[in-house]
Amino acid sequence: MPRHLSNQRSHRVARVVTLFVVGAVTLVAAAGAAVYLDLKDEIGVSDVSGLVDVPEPADPDDPFTGRSLNILLLGTDLRGGENTEIAGAGDGGMRSDTTMLVHISGDRTRIEVVSIPRDSLVEIPSCELPDGSESGASYGMFNSAFTIGGGAEEDLTYAAACAISAVQSLTDVPVTNHMVVQMDGVVDVADALGGVRMCLPEPLVQDPAYGRFELPAGEQTLDGRQAIGFLRARHGTGLGLEQGSDLTRIARQQAFVDSLVRQVLDQNVVTNSPQLYRTIRAVLGAISADPSLADPAALAGLAFSIRDIDPASIVFTELPVVAAPTDPNRVVWTEDAAAIWARLAADEPPPGHETPAPDASEEGGSGGGSEGGSGSSATPSNRPDPSPSPSLLPGVCAD
Repeated sequence: MPRHLSNQRSHRVARVVTLFVVGAVTLVAAAGAAVYLDLKDEIGVSDVSGLVDVPEPADPDDPFTGRSLNILLLGTDLRGGENTEIAGAGDGGMRSDTTMLVHISGDRTRIEVVSIPRDSLVEIPSCELPDGSESGASYGMFNSAFTIGGGAEEDLTYAAACAISAVQSLTDVPVTNHMVVQMDGVVDVADALGGVRMCLPEPLVQDPAYGRFELPAGEQTLDGRQAIGFLRARHGTGLGLEQGSDLTRIARQQAFVDSLVRQVLDQNVVTNSPQLYRTIRAVLGAISADPSLADPAALAGLAFSIRDIDPASIVFTELPVVAAPTDPNRVVWTEDAAAIWARLAADEPPPGHETPAPDASEEGGSGGGSEGGSGSSATPSNRPDPSPSPSLLPGVCAD
């Protein structure tokens, strides 16, 4: 298994999750029940049943079998400890700092990841609150659903339930599972790896009003404190911070994940049981998940089922947005977003990743027109704030 993993240089968030899960399975097999119980205790359980309608698995004993999955990943920027020192006090409360919907096809041949900008202006449905009351429907930024649901108690389970309810009402995509990742958990993950190595094409300096944080240009090894500052930075200068956009931050976060994955594979962390164990423990300690994802045994089964997915079949899809008419600092989804959600709900592949019919396979045919069509599947971006150009994105250091 480690050799199999080391040959796959994926740049996708979903591969990070798979990597750590499969690594955990290796450790459980080697060390037995004691390790299993230790890892199980690290994962927080976030059971939203009764708070929001979610599809029930046909087989509770094997909750991932025989169906496509839509896993909502929520990164929360809870203020506390080093997170407050780096990020500043902000406007209080907790928000879903990063939101991704990860679709795993029913036949386990592909994964599609759609990031939802937190600045999206949307209709938020009424949510049940921890004190037993209801919030009432509202209109505002997408990430406020997480804050509303958490209530004054900042309850992660109620917060996740409200975010799930918002996603399902906005997209008609059934959310089968969810996972909440506390951003300050990045500190322990980066430190368990001995830091995450990146190359920055220009200095990054955060606006002091949002917390004091800066990094020089060039090769850097980000420790835990620096990693969370890099992931959270949104205002200042360098690497797109001038735009103050959540969309440019998404690009930087994906670059960080790319560097982390490459480092895990290059350093053979998956064959270094002590370091892998520390890393997995740090990852699991930072998450709360629904009962299925919080069960290492069930999660191991899911990891096993997707172990052979071709990295080329793990796709990030950009949600088409434009500047909101009422606020140029916010975005709204365009009509084209509906086609993305309909495709996920129907468990259909993204454009350019369709499985050809057996008798339609063309090898070296004339088909000049079809080749051009295949190459033109990408559409121009509607984003109001373009991502940093590739030359200005942080990347993996050259050896």
